[in-house]
Amino acid sequence: MEFAIKLSQFLLSLSILIVLHELGHFIPAKLFKTRVEKFYLFFDVKYSLFKKKIGETEYGIGWLPLGGYVKIAGMIDESMDTEQMQGEPQPWEFRSKPAWQRLIIMLGGVTVNFILAFIIYIGMTFFYGEQYISNADVKDGIWVNNLVLEKTGIKTGDKIISVDGAKINRFDEINPSLLLAKKVLIERNGKEELITFPVNFIDQLMKSEKATLINLRLPFVIGSVPKESPNKDILKPKDLIVSFNNQEVKYADELIEIAKKFKGKTVAAVINRDGKDIAVNLKVNNDAKFVVQQAMLPYDNLEKLGLYKVNKQEFGFFESIPVGIQKGTEQLASYGKQLKAIFTPSTGAYKGVGGFGAIFSIFPSTWSWYAFWSITALLSIMLGVMNLLPIPALDGGHVMFLLYEMISGKKPSDKFMEKAQLVGFILLISLLVFANGNDIYKAIVGK
Repeated sequence: MEFAIKLSQFLLSLSILIVLHELGHFIPAKLFKTRVEKFYLFFDVKYSLFKKKIGETEYGIGWLPLGGYVKIAGMIDESMDTEQMQGEPQPWEFRSKPAWQRLIIMLGGVTVNFILAFIIYIGMTFFYGEQYISNADVKDGIWVNNLVLEKTGIKTGDKIISVDGAKINRFDEINPSLLLAKKVLIERNGKEELITFPVNFIDQLMKSEKATLINLRLPFVIGSVPKESPNKDILKPKDLIVSFNNQEVKYADELIEIAKKFKGKTVAAVINRDGKDIAVNLKVNNDAKFVVQQAMLPYDNLEKLGLYKVNKQEFGFFESIPVGIQKGTEQLASYGKQLKAIFTPSTGAYKGVGGFGAIFSIFPSTWSWYAFWSITALLSIMLGVMNLLPIPALDGGHVMFLLYEMISGKKPSDKFMEKAQLVGFILLISLLVFANGNDIYKAIVGK
């Protein structure tokens, strides 16, 4: 069932993005009286799941969910239909239109992708508002539970002040900021210290078992107790461990650290259950584990426990517009930095490039409209940016040749465009094989 939910979200998100992207090409093409022969969701290699011709356009759904396309008459595209190009140019063909009209048609898809992302962020701001913990309210610092991050010199209890000179205002900004960080200013025991990250930090991180860098410091609350736990008759869900070996423990990281000294032993502890403190003896296994599942506390519970102040803000429709635009702009800038890292070999970030498997994996196993729209907005930005890359066979490649034509006044020959399209197609297939090959490799090695 969980797989079906993930797959449903994945296919719905992909379908929305593909259809709207292709509409971005279709609408200006029709406005400029250019014939569109096909409009397809997914690729119809050899056959279609569904097709229907309305007017001069065949609309359909292919069986291969690797994208979609519109086939515009008189245009050399991924279909490599060169037979049509051998005849005399017709007034309804793409090649007969002025360069500025062709440019608008080619930019239509990515324009829709960016507009869609901003609309989603505006809508989410309006419907969900904002809920966050101020970085200044994280009084006892962060919880570092990633060995790669620890090796940089950042420790549990440190306060993150700024990343690459940019001040951190919200706690949820820390993880994405650290991912591409070069220098991090921290506060430890009242003193500031500048930490320099290694160039290949991302490469090191991808080799680690944990992708998350830091967490909030939370109390150790029991989520569930499996049957194989040595503490199955002692602990219950929602129990809060407040003391261990006569030491008061406020945070889970403190308890985990103390437990390492008592492997294979039974230790006196105090738990809080329904508001009452109860003395118990907890068993620690040889791996320093209690063999329980720790509960993930929602923000509201953190505030009730007096740990963190949760800031909540609601926005009217018109107030949501600038906030949503800002969120979209920040996400676009962040993705730009990620692309820069990917194309910088020394970072090793290219090893983390993923394909459809990686995209599928980021969708939650339970249906969440908030998560769905968040991921769809991000994917829309990614699709827009990737399509702008100056690679023949992508929109950016066509735009590059059109700009050359508009500046020089010379139109590249059909033969040149055919060869460029073929080279671009081979390059694009190579990138797809590399990205999806990375997914397969990670699935095999378990990282």
